[in-house]
Amino acid sequence: MNELSTPTGKAEPFLSDVKTLRDQARKHIDKGAVTQSYGGDVKKTIEILQSVLATEIVCVLRYTQHAIVATGLSSEGVKSEFQEHAREEQGHAMEVAERINQLGGTPDFNPQTLTGRSAAEYQTSDDLVEMIRENLIAERIAVEHYRELVRYFGDNDPTTRLMIEGILSKEEEHASDMLDLLTRHGGLAKK
Repeated sequence: MNELSTPTGKAEPFLSDVKTLRDQARKHIDKGAVTQSYGGDVKKTIEILQSVLATEIVCVLRYTQHAIVATGLSSEGVKSEFQEHAREEQGHAMEVAERINQLGGTPDFNPQTLTGRSAAEYQTSDDLVEMIRENLIAERIAVEHYRELVRYFGDNDPTTRLMIEGILSKEEEHASDMLDLLTRHGGLAKK
């Protein structure tokens, strides 16, 4: 029997021996990466990730639109920040779409249903400070939503949890960037 040393140094037997692992891997190969030890609800996970995908796409669209229409003497740095965030949100969307695919789902990019599935709203404005404010609000929504998802996935789906944690880290950075911009452009006085 194979053994594994725990952090305490105590040897514990593996839960499965190699023969059992091999036998299990041959069963239900049509499920791809989803094996019998997957602790989550695959259907629910895909449904949740469709919402995350929609949120990220809506953020890409909002940041892109803001990067194009932002004007004014102090807009160049803000436009650049919006463009960078749009690229990063696009990367998040691709990660999430790939995870949906790994779990046997089909990523939903349907434009007709995006805003209904998204946690974030698509808000436009022609006022630079208002754009920054709306992006900060959207990032704060994403941060709260993704923290909740990290807790939800826990140990039942560590791959999805780790992906969401990585995205969460970047969304926290985006929120900080937007707060810095809002402060620099005098937008904190308005509530």
